[in-house]
Amino acid sequence: MAIELIAIDMDGTLLNPQHQITPAVKQAISAARSQGVHVVLATGRPYVGVQDYLRQLDIQGSGDFCITYNGALVLQAADGACILQETLDFEDYLYFEQLAREFGVHFQAFDFDTLYTPNRDIGKYTVHEASMTGIPLKYRSVEEMDRTIRFPKVMMIDEPALLDRAIACLPTAALENYTIMKSAPYYLEILHKRVDKGAGVKMLADHLGIKQQNVMALGDQGNDTAMIAYAGVGVAMGNAIPELKEIAQFVTTTNTEDGVARAIEKFVLDV
Repeated sequence: MAIELIAIDMDGTLLNPQHQITPAVKQAISAARSQGVHVVLATGRPYVGVQDYLRQLDIQGSGDFCITYNGALVLQAADGACILQETLDFEDYLYFEQLAREFGVHFQAFDFDTLYTPNRDIGKYTVHEASMTGIPLKYRSVEEMDRTIRFPKVMMIDEPALLDRAIACLPTAALENYTIMKSAPYYLEILHKRVDKGAGVKMLADHLGIKQQNVMALGDQGNDTAMIAYAGVGVAMGNAIPELKEIAQFVTTTNTEDGVARAIEKFVLDV
């Protein structure tokens, strides 16, 4: 089958542990694009945390796109203009903020361009998120929040053991009415029920007139599961969690061993 669209997760997949795109990965992506293949970054990050990498890969044309917030927003790569959104409202924010307080874990929420935390003692993983992506971080008490804000996602974030205890206590209603998944041992992502990376990739594929069988997706964490399952060719990184490797059609090398390049060479460039 001919691959026409490649959806690539960023952290742990596209990027090495130093948050860099290696020359081999950059070259493979460029070669695929020169053959007319669409390459889209599909990430839990906000747009501001994607822009520099889009520039590095020269994915900035009028026909280029990116998927942010785990599929909540599908954007034009050049300017961040939104072509699809599925967001949470303030009642959703209140529900999970209260649960986070009950569970004793830190909480954060994103609008389109700002990261908010109601925790006066701002968690170190919230600070890490803001530092890594470049998104502005604001402390706002619940009472100070604008009730009209729409949230692409909210998150519980904390030490892995503490977070896992919180996850075990999530009400059945939360699990049934929202998309909830881990993107790192210390990150729990909470999104609209219809949102995941698979839905975002499908929407974009449909928009571009590309069949499911002609889509390849690469990832390493639980938030990549839906797009790996959706894609005609689902690729797990060598450093992926075991659950993702089990559903992938192919396991490539790790993100320290140019795993993205190896997969593109095998399935697109016939190297």
